[in-house]
Amino acid sequence: MRNVGNLTGKKDEYMRYTFNNIIWCVALALLLASCGRKSEPNTVRIAYLPITHALPLTELKSVDGVKVELVKYGSWPELLDALNTGRADGASVLIELAMKAKAQGIGLTAVALGHTDGNVIVVEQGIGSAKDLKGKTFAIPHRASSHHILLQEALAKAGLTINDVNVVEMAPPEMPSALANGQISGYCVAEPFGAAGILGGKGKVLYRSDELWQGSICCGLVVNDRAYLAKKSQLDKVIAAYKAAGKHLDDKEVALSKAKEILSQKDEVLRQSLEWISYSELDITKAAYADLAQKVRKYGIIDNPPTFEEFVK
Repeated sequence: MRNVGNLTGKKDEYMRYTFNNIIWCVALALLLASCGRKSEPNTVRIAYLPITHALPLTELKSVDGVKVELVKYGSWPELLDALNTGRADGASVLIELAMKAKAQGIGLTAVALGHTDGNVIVVEQGIGSAKDLKGKTFAIPHRASSHHILLQEALAKAGLTINDVNVVEMAPPEMPSALANGQISGYCVAEPFGAAGILGGKGKVLYRSDELWQGSICCGLVVNDRAYLAKKSQLDKVIAAYKAAGKHLDDKEVALSKAKEILSQKDEVLRQSLEWISYSELDITKAAYADLAQKVRKYGIIDNPPTFEEFVK
């Protein structure tokens, strides 16, 4: 007859052994994962959303011995979190979002624009003027955005305020279909989603951004300050190459080719989108930033935006 006590003791010993092995395996896996997430000194990680405003990034796969890793995100909050926490060394981001983070004490610095102009206010066919937007639902990607400013500039022309419109935040790719099915009456968002709504036949351009705000600032290249201290020479090379890329992208055929690398849209949509945008001057000037800062205060987006000296390099 077997000794039940001995069997039980061996079983307990085996369970403890197995449990300890599992703990060690989990700990090792977590250690390896954290090592994998650690940014390599000669690699620069740049976060972006797949929009035409991020096009200068497409020429930065390798810069003078520095490897550039482009990391795609699906939403602005997700991208900004990666930038704020240092999981990304830099990002092509809505500049107002970065300004707001800076005002809240996050170490960020704007080093270049993503483009100038390049946004449109798209409305359903029945809207004849901004005055017709009263009581309608209008979509923007984020309240801290130039799209929010452009909407308010358009409303002001018609003697309206933001309180006259039902403003909703919506993911950019969802806006053309939301307009088509009557969920919203208009939207303003990064390209190519404006062009997609127009060429889809359901929308039309009410205003181009240059008609409301000449040389408007929207997205910018922003770096995490801790990353810049750790990788100054590498990031300086990337920033210089990024600005130079803008000159190439003013050739519309070059821009179209690059747009196809990150955007799944028909050529006609991309061509239309690229007609509205300029990449030729990506430096952030003091005058342009002062204009932006005045507008974010005026429209209640940021009460105390950072100064040019605090935020721009």
